[in-house]
Amino acid sequence: MKIRLATPADADELVRLRGIMLGSVSRTDWDDDWREPARESLIRRLAAAEPVLAAAVAERPDGSGLAASAVGLIEERLGGPGNPGGRVGYIFSVVTDPDMRRRGYSRACVEALLEWFRTRGVPVADLRASPDGEPLYTSLGFARTSDPAMRMRL
Repeated sequence: MKIRLATPADADELVRLRGIMLGSVSRTDWDDDWREPARESLIRRLAAAEPVLAAAVAERPDGSGLAASAVGLIEERLGGPGNPGGRVGYIFSVVTDPDMRRRGYSRACVEALLEWFRTRGVPVADLRASPDGEPLYTSLGFARTSDPAMRMRL
């Protein structure tokens, strides 16, 4: 299993995998207007001199593309007790191609992102877990928090 950090050249595959993930957790009757802006954002952000976004990827064994990915973002919030520097990692878009599941790819991608956070001095990482993904994240040390997430569309 080859796990590595993504480069801008991986943007198309990362968008393809994100589409699979989105289709499994939300409506599937959307249009594809999100794909090109997402691809452009990945190219720009993965090429940054001091990146705050990274994607860990697993290559397909036959070399035909990516089998899995996990994307991570470093947020800089105001510091507080337990995290004086305020740096927080956020993991999202964790996905494995359906034909490559149950082989440890997602676990390896998330572990690679956690290491990427550690090397950048990020002391805490957050994510939102689907019911299917929760056992994986729990086994890696994630725990439910008491703070419920809320969202408002602007």
